[in-house]
Amino acid sequence: MLTTITMILFISLFLTGCTTKNNQAIDASLLTASWDEVTAIAKGQEVNIYMWGGSDTINKYIDDWVAPRLKKQTGVVLKRIPVNDTKDIIQKLLTEKQLGKKEGSIDIIWINGENFKDAKEQNLLWGSINEQLPNFNRFVEKDADNIRFDFGEDIAGLEAPWGTAQFVFVYDENKVKNPPKSMEELKQWVINNPGKFTYPAPPDFTGSAFVRHVLYETTGGHQQYLKRLSEQENLEQTLEPMWSYLNEIEPYLWREGATYPESSAKLDLLYANGEVWMTMGYDPGRASAQIQKGIFPQSSKTFVLNNGTLSNTHYLSIPFNAPNKAGALVAINYLLSPEAQIAKLDPMNWGDLLAIDPNKLSKEDRVVIEKMDTGIATLTMDQLVKHRVPEIPAEYISVIEKGWLENVAKE
Repeated sequence: MLTTITMILFISLFLTGCTTKNNQAIDASLLTASWDEVTAIAKGQEVNIYMWGGSDTINKYIDDWVAPRLKKQTGVVLKRIPVNDTKDIIQKLLTEKQLGKKEGSIDIIWINGENFKDAKEQNLLWGSINEQLPNFNRFVEKDADNIRFDFGEDIAGLEAPWGTAQFVFVYDENKVKNPPKSMEELKQWVINNPGKFTYPAPPDFTGSAFVRHVLYETTGGHQQYLKRLSEQENLEQTLEPMWSYLNEIEPYLWREGATYPESSAKLDLLYANGEVWMTMGYDPGRASAQIQKGIFPQSSKTFVLNNGTLSNTHYLSIPFNAPNKAGALVAINYLLSPEAQIAKLDPMNWGDLLAIDPNKLSKEDRVVIEKMDTGIATLTMDQLVKHRVPEIPAEYISVIEKGWLENVAKE
């Protein structure tokens, strides 16, 4: 027999002339309904996930691995909508909110960092979804700081962790015999090998992260930036060594620094073609996957800096006006399942690190993870964990990106 809340949901959903007030009641009730009730409503819904589309590997994981299994197991149809920049999604939602648009087209957003902070501050996200997700409650170490805080911002349940990223550098060992282990060593290598290194122009996510590594090493470490931006004194003076470093290497970059790749995908292409001898990014398993596909040279390896490389969690969230919220909840819950998370860890599917805690998995699943071949170019989990440094609060990033345009690009 259907419960009262299920009857209300079904009646509200399928009777014509449903009012805005009823729709809001449905939204609110989904966050307190039983999971069986949520899955019943979700069945048959087409869920649009808006996400960065610059990686063929990630796109195929969603389209070819996740979507067919999600539909078969839950009846939810997942449709990937590629975007170049998550900022565009936030602007779209903000415009819809200002226009009073109660129902949009976005069901799930792949999000983190400054985009999450902006969305949270503008009330663009639906509600606290995590406690409603069975797989979040069962498999995620919810009290861990790297889960609870997104670039220093309390997630407040508004986004569910999807994976963990760590920045690595990729190099061709046939051309780079001793990869640099610090930014000072990298500077000397760039000067000694003119034209063979570059980085994407901020605000590209990867390029912005590279600049933050320079920030950490040239200004005395990351700890000073963990406090709020408003608490910083003489920030312009503090940042000056970073700008000096970037301007010092600029004449020795690819095309003498006259232009920069506009994206990490373009940098990967330069590396694959041998124009530069290094690339970089937040995906520790990407080099191995690209070797397997015949895109990167077989001699590709990865390295991290002795002082560490940036690590962060990326998340999934549901907008305030998502048309298929039940389906979105079911899709996010599936993406947090051991099945989907372990498949995502496989570099042939993606190589993205787990958002769930391996200690909470079954013995069988832990064995699968331990035996997984993460690829010839992938560093061990121990090597990565020992060389992790945290991201700084998102409010700094726009300051740094604007500063790069003024102090480096225009110099």
